[in-house]
Amino acid sequence: MPCKVIITRDYDNVSEVAARYVANDIRRVLAEREEYVMGLATGMSPSGMYKDLAKTANSGAFDSSRIRSFNLDEYIGLPGENPQQRALHPESYSFFMIQELFGLLQKKFRKTNVPWGCLIDQDKFIAELKASPGDWEEQGRDKGRSIVIHPDAKSEYLRWVRREIQDAYEAKIKRMGGIDLHVVGVGGRGHVGFHEAGIPFKDSRMLLVKLDDNTVQNAVTDGHFQRVEDSPRYAVSMGAELIYEARTVLLVAMGKRKSEPVATSLAEDPTDAVPISYGQIYSQRGGEMLYVIDREAAAGVYEQMDAIKARGVVIEDVSSGVAARRVEDLKFFRNSETGLMG
Repeated sequence: MPCKVIITRDYDNVSEVAARYVANDIRRVLAEREEYVMGLATGMSPSGMYKDLAKTANSGAFDSSRIRSFNLDEYIGLPGENPQQRALHPESYSFFMIQELFGLLQKKFRKTNVPWGCLIDQDKFIAELKASPGDWEEQGRDKGRSIVIHPDAKSEYLRWVRREIQDAYEAKIKRMGGIDLHVVGVGGRGHVGFHEAGIPFKDSRMLLVKLDDNTVQNAVTDGHFQRVEDSPRYAVSMGAELIYEARTVLLVAMGKRKSEPVATSLAEDPTDAVPISYGQIYSQRGGEMLYVIDREAAAGVYEQMDAIKARGVVIEDVSSGVAARRVEDLKFFRNSETGLMG
């Protein structure tokens, strides 16, 4: 199934187009099944789409109480005396989702899930890593580093982290039948969730990611935390392999900073140096990969248009006329014969 890129004018258009696509997919699936399972990302990129989607749900276009959701990632080491305080910290991804989507819905999702990073005591986790160097290994290069705990780790606490925080989250997704549609953004280095550049694709299911010093310092510089000591040092995240098992992956991107990784992920061979390039592997295996991006994020796509199209990517540029067109008229994937939306 081909990867498709829709280029719209600006942030509002990206949000509108993406929200309409998701709403259509929800209606289609709920006409056939009792529940719909969504994968969700945090950040400013999908925030506008979430608000549009909540308005659509509140209008009665679909029944949001029949939706279950699984978020991509969560910090380990947020300030707080206990898991509840950490989960409700204003920088937690649980808090973000309540503000940007869950709290806006008149009919709440049937069940929401955010990776259980807030259950991990960061100080104890770090102490166990230091005390049990044979129980784990570090994988990755450049800024991307993941901590892989061995299944037979001697440390009871590290075994618990792997079993109850990582493996249990993936198992819960499988029990729900997998994710119907996964919303993702893209970082400036092409990362997705906390699957940072340089973390290998192989066995990238639920990751424990060690945040590099620049990421920690930037979190303070950008005002998210008052001190470096308050900034989390680790995160738990779905990796590319798990993210791209959804039946559809919808990537939203806006702004010049996203232009290079977006273009590279489409024009060049897949590489863990640009984690979102895993979308090529995914679409080649039959997954439905859709990019909805604005003109600024598409700058590199314009420059490499021929090379990208030569790889079988379908590009629809509606940036000049999208304001005058009905969003539902855009040529999405699904139709009755192919399973693509039109």
